[in-house]
Amino acid sequence: MSRASPLTASELVAAYSSGELSPVEATRAALDVITERDPDYRAFTLVDPEAALDAARDSEERWREGNPIGWLDGVPASIKDMFLTRGWPTLRGSLCIDRDQEWEVDSPVTARMRENGLVLLGKTTTPELGWKAVTDSPLNGITRNPWNPALTPGGSSGGSAVAVATGMGEVSVGTDGGGSVRIPAAFCGVVGFKPTGGRIPLYPASPFGPLSHAGPIARSVDDVALLLDVLSAPDHRDPSALPPPPGAYREAVRRDVRGLRAAYSADLGYVDVDPEIARVVVSVVAKLSEAGLEVEDVDPGFTDPIEAFGVLWSAGAAQWLDSFPPGSEEKVDPGLREVWERGRTYSARDYLEATAERAALGIHMGEFHTVYDVLLTPTVPIVPFEVGHDVPPGGGYGSWPEWTRFTYPFNMTQQPAVSVPAGFTSEGLPVGLQIVGPRHSDDLVLAVAKLVEEVNPWN
Repeated sequence: MSRASPLTASELVAAYSSGELSPVEATRAALDVITERDPDYRAFTLVDPEAALDAARDSEERWREGNPIGWLDGVPASIKDMFLTRGWPTLRGSLCIDRDQEWEVDSPVTARMRENGLVLLGKTTTPELGWKAVTDSPLNGITRNPWNPALTPGGSSGGSAVAVATGMGEVSVGTDGGGSVRIPAAFCGVVGFKPTGGRIPLYPASPFGPLSHAGPIARSVDDVALLLDVLSAPDHRDPSALPPPPGAYREAVRRDVRGLRAAYSADLGYVDVDPEIARVVVSVVAKLSEAGLEVEDVDPGFTDPIEAFGVLWSAGAAQWLDSFPPGSEEKVDPGLREVWERGRTYSARDYLEATAERAALGIHMGEFHTVYDVLLTPTVPIVPFEVGHDVPPGGGYGSWPEWTRFTYPFNMTQQPAVSVPAGFTSEGLPVGLQIVGPRHSDDLVLAVAKLVEEVNPWN
């Protein structure tokens, strides 16, 4: 795979400021790449060239007058088809949602992007309701990995990760309920950040409750920080949203983190990790240690919370699907139908016990971070596998959470976690390093990610 554009979003904005490039030129270039590449990869479920070029012309005029309205004004962007978007249907990868209805509401994510001048190219693909860690659906078919189209890009924000990795726009926003931003970021060789729960307001509220986060995806840590500045603005429609951050992430990302204490856990104490993944990740961890991060090999000391996660996930899916029209059982993804049926079997007591386990895990990690500033792990323990499967064929996995054991625990705790490119396997497939921090330490996590970018440049 080769990237279409050598410029990050930050570099694009610098080119706008100098007059070297215009938002219209950048938008046309992104649309050309979509026309050329998306038939092969299926990153998009909707593209609106006319609306994108109109927005780009407005941005171009603002730059000409010296009045850009945001740090990413004019940057071509996309959003996962889980976010409400005025004028565009939000079908969430499902055949059961009526396309022909009024679409008059922007989600907080969409509204903040428009207010800051980003150029929305379209909406990216998702598995139905974002329910699994690969990206295929009855509505959109199969989305493919840009490094090898025979393989999955991961999910559920696979369309967004593929769009960014291939130059079909500079940034995107996905959702992450169990790793859905970080997993495809790792598989596609880009940066994907799940901030502290509530950092990015959500509306409507997700049935997956506190597991659900929104998160930026980009080709550089700086771009992720800039987009987080945009997305962190308050929205009254989310009563659980956090207050505005104390400072700008675009500045905090350059914080000096040398001398901080980092725990490196190769397997969390219970995860089977592909030797290729382990080799790449430990190499980057060694570079961080040489750069001045105080790294200690230590596991965080909790058991796999997969059963509690499964209860919370399945119950949320069942609540959502129970609102679908009669007859939907025959239209949904067969794997999602199984989750639906399982979710209906759980009692309120089951849900409360899972919630209690989630809270206990959060307290445990809070105590862990009184000693260690960040936790380093692989993002995903396996390499990308053949498309059209929810789990690696022949791998012995029964469900997608079984091969994503590094990511979903930190949805349960609502901690900030980022996946940054760590390198490549011997077959040329990207590998991700995950950096996890205590709640509300989004700036710290991004600063450590920036250090990774400096000692192990991937662009």
